[in-house]
Amino acid sequence: MEDKIKVFCGNSNPVLAEKICKSLGVPLGSAKVKTFSDGEIMVEIGENVRGRDVYLIQSTCAPTNNNLMELLIMMDAVKRASAATITAVIPYYGYARQDRKVAPRTPISSKLVADLLTTSGADRVVTVDLHAGQIQGFFNIPVDNLYAAPVILSHLKSRFPDSNEIVMVSPDAGGTERARAFAKRLGCTLAIIDKRRTGPNVAEVMHLIGEVRDKTAIILDDMIDTAGTLTQAAKALKSHGARAIHACATHGVLSGPAIDRINSSDIEELIITDTVPLGDKSLQSNKIKVLTSAELLAEAIRRIHEDESVSSLFV
Repeated sequence: MEDKIKVFCGNSNPVLAEKICKSLGVPLGSAKVKTFSDGEIMVEIGENVRGRDVYLIQSTCAPTNNNLMELLIMMDAVKRASAATITAVIPYYGYARQDRKVAPRTPISSKLVADLLTTSGADRVVTVDLHAGQIQGFFNIPVDNLYAAPVILSHLKSRFPDSNEIVMVSPDAGGTERARAFAKRLGCTLAIIDKRRTGPNVAEVMHLIGEVRDKTAIILDDMIDTAGTLTQAAKALKSHGARAIHACATHGVLSGPAIDRINSSDIEELIITDTVPLGDKSLQSNKIKVLTSAELLAEAIRRIHEDESVSSLFV
């Protein structure tokens, strides 16, 4: 596979890219991705990619616009260097929350990003736990939306062997399907928090549906940004008699006051994956445990390259 496949990464998550390459058994390709003094991005691919299947690994996390531009310019570079196919591997897809018009005269930014990726040369997109599954329909190219569920479930099963002691909690009605699927796989009960948003990044907990008293509650979400929803959910669960509170999410964005909120909350442990690099944030909280998504992404890349089923990973 090594002579036909080439894997490169930008500056957003090189540690994850190295792990993916190690799992694949191929070297991480040489690429210079720097900025000029005025902030313009400069890309130089250091290897021959003519006729190769190229995989570009880049999460479009903070700084979102820089990382997105790096990915677009890298795709243009390998397209002009005659790559056979270009797959954008985006573990965290930025702008995913702007997937519809929520008010007059507002953009659908995730559709715009989809158009930019396609125009820049992407033949396929691989991502993990899209905030809204319908974003796949914004593309006219194949999109593989992977799920971090196997990674998180494996940890939860070893951490909580007695399913009668735990309850899976959705922090809002929109995440009910995800939490129900986890509860089914774990063999535990389900609870739902009825949440009402009063503005962007502002949430107000209303009611709890389900029984959590004297149980370990595990809050499940796709991403944690400012942690407002998460910590309010934890407060509501505590007030309803939960014995202990844990949380898990695929994407640990953790912006603004997130770390302080988590540290001062009733949450004992927050489980996230490495789709978004934590950097120094990991040193600011001893409640955070990071699981790697590298093997999941590597296996998906291998299956795509060898024309095998990707969906069977999640059966």
